[in-house]
Amino acid sequence: MAKAYLQITLIINAQEREAAVNVYTKYKEPFLSGIAGAVSKELLVRDEDVQVLHGFNSEAEANAYLESDLFTNDVVVGLKDLLQAEQEIRIYNTF
Repeated sequence: MAKAYLQITLIINAQEREAAVNVYTKYKEPFLSGIAGAVSKELLVRDEDVQVLHGFNSEAEANAYLESDLFTNDVVVGLKDLLQAEQEIRIYNTF
């Protein structure tokens, strides 16, 4: 069970959503198998935005992912042309 969640909210036009889903799908397995403390990753799609919810064993591991090569060099680069606004990043702890 995750003890911390990283929520990234993305504003992406409806026409670009499929491309965003492709980025999510491409990097889901490398995230789960290669990022320390990663336990889950879910894509939440609403009319107004797309959210990616990442589960971790700890808040420190969630913060470390944000500085990882997978996030900065792959995910961010893959999404940058799709974003209509700056991504919103939040980390939550569970108790």
